[in-house]
Order: sequence, then C-alpha cells, then structure tokens
Amino acid sequence: MREIVLDTETTGFEPSEGHRLVEIGCVEIVDRYPTGNIYHTYVNPERDMPAGAFNVHGLSAEFLKDKPLFASIADDFIAFLGDANIVIHNAAFDTKFLNFELNKIGKQPLSSSRIIDTLMLARRKHPNMSNSLDALCDRYSIDRSKRIKHGALLDSEILAEVYSELLGGKQSKFDLNSVKFSKIDKVAPAAKRIVSLPPLLTEEERNKHADFIATLGENVIWNKYIKPSKV
Repeated sequence: MREIVLDTETTGFEPSEGHRLVEIGCVEIVDRYPTGNIYHTYVNPERDMPAGAFNVHGLSAEFLKDKPLFASIADDFIAFLGDANIVIHNAAFDTKFLNFELNKIGKQPLSSSRIIDTLMLARRKHPNMSNSLDALCDRYSIDRSKRIKHGALLDSEILAEVYSELLGGKQSKFDLNSVKFSKIDKVAPAAKRIVSLPPLLTEEERNKHADFIATLGENVIWNKYIKPSKV
C-alpha cells in the first residue's frame, strides 16, 4: 500500500493571520518501507520571517526570496501525492496551511478522509505521555541526532520510522498464525533395500585405511567401530 509521509515548515501558526508555507517535505512509503522516492521544495512566502519561526527551522526571508511560489509547484506536489493516504504528525496544523494555499490558487483541498494523524495514533497508544516527534523517537530508539532544527524532509523521514513503530513495527505483518502448515497424521517407515548397495571403497583403499589406523595405537577411537584387517 502506497502512502506519503509529509511535513511542512511555516512562518507562524495561523494562515488566517497572514502566515504562509515555506517548506514541504514528503517521503513515499509502500507497506511502511521508504521507497527512496521523495518530494521536497522550499516556498517563497512573499513576506518576512518572524524571529520565532526562524529559530525553529532556520529559514530566513533572504534565503527564501528566490524560491518558487506555491502556485508554481502545486501541480508537481499534487502529482506526487496521487491518491495515496497522507501521514502527518499533528495533521490539523499542516493541512490548514496546505489547504489554504490550494484554495488560494483554485485547487481541490486535501480531503480529511485520506489523512492519517500520527499524533492521534500516538495518543491512543501512549495515553498520558508526551507524544511529540522527539519523544516518540526516544521511546522507539529512533536516531534523531541530525534534527538540530526542524526541517520538513528530515522530519518526514523520521516520521516514517515512527509511523511504522506506532503500527507495531515493520515485522508486525509476519504472523505465524496465518501460515498454513501441512499436517502429517502418520509417517511411513523407511523401506528396506532388497539388494544392498555395493561398497564405494576398493579393496586397495580399505587395506590402506587399515594400515593407517594400525599406526595410531591400540586406543584409537576407530577401533571401537571397525576392526582394521587386511583381506
């Protein structure tokens, strides 16, 4: 099953207050495994960057001023998503920004029916515990050493691992109860040969072996099984 793990960075908390998208990162997974196929872009927000947002992701207005507008990347972004479900941590935040941008250019907004919110999954699985992305990484021993600042693509890669763990890990589909084994009610005894197989050793090889064993002394273990002799 194809799914897209997605994260965004923005200039603030509310598009209704003039805040905009500045980065989108997506990782394609199939049956919970990353395929290596990604989508990543920075977006020119056409506004300044508040200090609080800059401290979170480190993207300055100067850095973003020559990046594409959302309208120019929208078709590629929508094509990458296809009809896959979209996995997002705290989905309400990202989808309100994505849908604001999509509505702004006359595109169909993302349907809530295709959104999987890992924050909701985590809260159900770990009630009364911290379920931030960092906390989940620590809980599942997922390396987040590169996450010095928030970044949409890196966070999507990390979230793909978290999502797999929330669903039971990558091996959870391996269920021995679903494997059908053949049942053998009765094992037939091995049939005896009517004619014995001829020996593979020649008489010369047998005599050489007997001579060699004789050189090893009377207590050699071979003497418990054969009696060295020449014919």
